[in-house]
Amino acid sequence: MVLGILSIKTISFLVFCVFAIAGLGYLLGRITIKGVSLGTAGVFIVALLFGALLYNPLAEQLKVGGTSYVTNALKIVENLGLILFVTSVGFIAGPNFFGDFKRNFKSYIVLGLLIILVGGISCWACTFFDIKVFGRDAKEAAAMLVGLLSGSLTSTPAFSAAKATVATEELEAIVAVGHGIAYLFGVVGVVLFVQLVPKFSKANMEEERAKLSENNPEVPSKLTGKELELDGFGFCAFSIVAVLGILVGSLKIGNFSLTTTGGCLLMSLIFGHFAKIGNVSVTPSTATLKNFRELGLMLFLIGAGVAGGAEFVKYFEWVYFIYGIIMTLLPMIVGYIFAKYVLKLNLLNNLGSICGGMTSTPALGTLISTAGTEKVAGAYASTYPIALISVVLVSQILILMF
Repeated sequence: MVLGILSIKTISFLVFCVFAIAGLGYLLGRITIKGVSLGTAGVFIVALLFGALLYNPLAEQLKVGGTSYVTNALKIVENLGLILFVTSVGFIAGPNFFGDFKRNFKSYIVLGLLIILVGGISCWACTFFDIKVFGRDAKEAAAMLVGLLSGSLTSTPAFSAAKATVATEELEAIVAVGHGIAYLFGVVGVVLFVQLVPKFSKANMEEERAKLSENNPEVPSKLTGKELELDGFGFCAFSIVAVLGILVGSLKIGNFSLTTTGGCLLMSLIFGHFAKIGNVSVTPSTATLKNFRELGLMLFLIGAGVAGGAEFVKYFEWVYFIYGIIMTLLPMIVGYIFAKYVLKLNLLNNLGSICGGMTSTPALGTLISTAGTEKVAGAYASTYPIALISVVLVSQILILMF
């Protein structure tokens, strides 16, 4: 009976909501003001509004036996989207990734560390200010601000690590509140940043793509066309790599793991680089990867946005939102200036690294569209693992400091 109720009342209606949000979101994303648009992030805005206005009534209506399954359903949508997007990005970046990383690995490591370090310092400063000015309890303030940091960087691993480090369930809830408040600007802020910087710098995208190609030359395909294909679209190879990525991401060392994102990105980069095993192709078609990438980004933004909208409205306070803005903008601005004037990275490698350093999946999707080339994914993929590990460690250290 429960399964029957779930299949009719919950699953069907939620699928309807997913498509309604997607349709309205893409319409919103098409609106362009002075050359700047939200693109796929328009889906996130509509999802946030849906969550803010309709999440609680919907969760109440779709209860079965006193339990609402809406949250679990949204998590499935979010994780499915994340797997599709990140695995696609890894396959696309794979052929050029290792060569690019070898040429620029010092820059990527330094930039990834710098971005997270600036984020951590800004979090510490805001926590100190919150305690001294508002007289808040140190442990509670630290839990809230570290939650804000993970939301500002849209970092699920940092969020999980912070919750695992605090001592009580009450402090875990405070971490979750901070994450929910900062997540909105954490997504939209980086998405707008990667669009506005080229506009303000009056960058010629054709020239920037040429610079990117000079620094990241195209690697000849390892496929000859004579390989055995497991299926015409590459769904089988994609699925195998996704499963391996999930397994690798679930391995834990203490409180740290690569997570689904890191595991799928790592495995798809490796398979994308080698392209085949013996005479068997393990690379999906380009059309499949581009479609999966966009579909995955859409599903991820819907799943995260609806839940985030509900939390944002429920716990919103202006001072915390401002802290979140600081923790989003400061690392990006410092990172961009450092990469441009010290590391001498070209614009697109710079912005791709910023997306990776901010661990921002939505921003990468926007940057690929803005830049008009898939190659920016290489800089993202190179910087992301450094930022992933650093933000987990910084979050834990900040909590232990107070």
